[in-house]
Amino acid sequence: MESIPSISTERMPFVAYFSMEFAFAQYLKTYSGGLGFLAGSHMRSAYTLHQPMVAIGILWKYGYYDQVHKADQTMDVLFMEKHYSFLQPTNLRFQIQINQAPVWVTAYYLPPTVFGTVPTYFLSTDLPENDYLAQTVCHRLYDPNPETRIASSILLGIGGAKLLEQLQLKPDVYHMNESHPLPLAFYLLRQLGRREAVRERLVFTTHTPEEAGNPRSDCRLLDRMGFFDGLPLEEVQRTTGLYDEQFNWALGALRMAGRANAVSRRHQEVSQQLWQGTPDICPIIAITNAQNHPFWGDPTLDAAAAAHDDATLITRKRANKRALFDLVANQTGDLYDPNIFTIVWARRFAGYKRPDLLLSDPARFDRLLTNPNYPVQIIWAGKPYPFDYASIGTFDRLVHVSKQYTNCSVLVGYELYLSKRLKQGADVWLNTPRLTREASGTSGMTAAMNGAINCSTNDGWIPEFARNGINSFVLPEADLTWPAHQQDDFDAENLYTLLETVILPMYYEQPEQWLQLMKNSLLDIRPYFDADRMAREYYEHLYSLPQAAQLRSENKSVAPPMPSDAQS
Repeated sequence: MESIPSISTERMPFVAYFSMEFAFAQYLKTYSGGLGFLAGSHMRSAYTLHQPMVAIGILWKYGYYDQVHKADQTMDVLFMEKHYSFLQPTNLRFQIQINQAPVWVTAYYLPPTVFGTVPTYFLSTDLPENDYLAQTVCHRLYDPNPETRIASSILLGIGGAKLLEQLQLKPDVYHMNESHPLPLAFYLLRQLGRREAVRERLVFTTHTPEEAGNPRSDCRLLDRMGFFDGLPLEEVQRTTGLYDEQFNWALGALRMAGRANAVSRRHQEVSQQLWQGTPDICPIIAITNAQNHPFWGDPTLDAAAAAHDDATLITRKRANKRALFDLVANQTGDLYDPNIFTIVWARRFAGYKRPDLLLSDPARFDRLLTNPNYPVQIIWAGKPYPFDYASIGTFDRLVHVSKQYTNCSVLVGYELYLSKRLKQGADVWLNTPRLTREASGTSGMTAAMNGAINCSTNDGWIPEFARNGINSFVLPEADLTWPAHQQDDFDAENLYTLLETVILPMYYEQPEQWLQLMKNSLLDIRPYFDADRMAREYYEHLYSLPQAAQLRSENKSVAPPMPSDAQS
């Protein structure tokens, strides 16, 4: 097996990055959405920058799910086995405890040269030595069964730490990307004996203020499942200060880590308000998300924007729209025109993201889609959680509405490939979360890298990028004291007004101004929203813990070579 590449690690801590998702390639189905997209870009930039890191994830036998059409074009969920000949078996075997029973674990290795990422290991319990229940721990990303979800976190956190020991790799910093790997903290506590020693080595990234992203579980269930790695529950409660019946994963992470980061400046403000007055939590800094430009960007558009080559911008964008429209026609039978203004709303389907905001006024929606003076094409795409029936219902409602129009379509299969195509073909990238509910959101970054103009509520990363009317369009802010339905009505009214009176007239009647907006967006998105900046900031601001500082002062070597027993 290929060894960890020889890289210059002088005065840099060796970091192990634990994440439930990684989006490295369309055909490696180890991601569901934004968390995986972010982790994939981070690991690509870390590799490019020669940062000494290793990534730990899980090899999901059935992936997240395959989103397909039913006979009536509404969505269906398909779980299909995945096989990857490019992953290398390590032939390692070791045990972890889940639900008071031993479970065998192995790992598969993704060499850096395959996708240009840091060395990555994917854990698996899908072994003949395990019974079926143990094998299912790595079957589905975000399994609906609470105990299986907990078991997956034990596999990632404790299994990942044990894998590093098997490989004789000794990280100076352990990075939990979201609270999913939290059992890692308790494994380290058993090894090191003191919480302060854990805090010197452990960091945490929080990605969402949403309840679904900050789970709570019965503390006795976690104890029985082995979440605390055999530590007595009373000791865990004393150490974390969490005595409630429902154990708060995010708060546990904030009390076990030495430092945490929010993923935008606005998210930092929201997080600090959320935890205001909560004692004994670590500092929460802001490191704004970014995406890997070499992977997502369009060099032709970049060069044309820099040279003010409007002709190339027009022809390239039109060609990209044609390529997207072939996919639209293949799925829906709708033939789109590359000369017509095209709106795309595409991301994970969730209630607070409001994919159906335009449908709040059916009469106005109909006027928008049937206006001969300013013709419009609208495309929706995105994956709801496969057991979130409310969001699936919203998706299916959009499908039924789209059948009434030839210029309105809903696509399935929103993964890396379709995501990039949609961004290449969009004129406007529509982003409609309720204020303070979007921690960052990165789809608009990669849309801007492909010549799409962001039209968004002023949330997440947008306040750090947007120059309203110059590189993007930003909706006025709703009053957060209003009830949700009033905020929705306010945002829908302003969105329609912006489209009807500013965006569409500019696109059709002031094409030079539209092109200038596109050029501004292409130029402004770099370098700050390129993941190289983000990866550097993680090293400069998050990984600079006492253990790492001691390492730098002693100037130690940090990344030992791969042991021979893994080089199979």
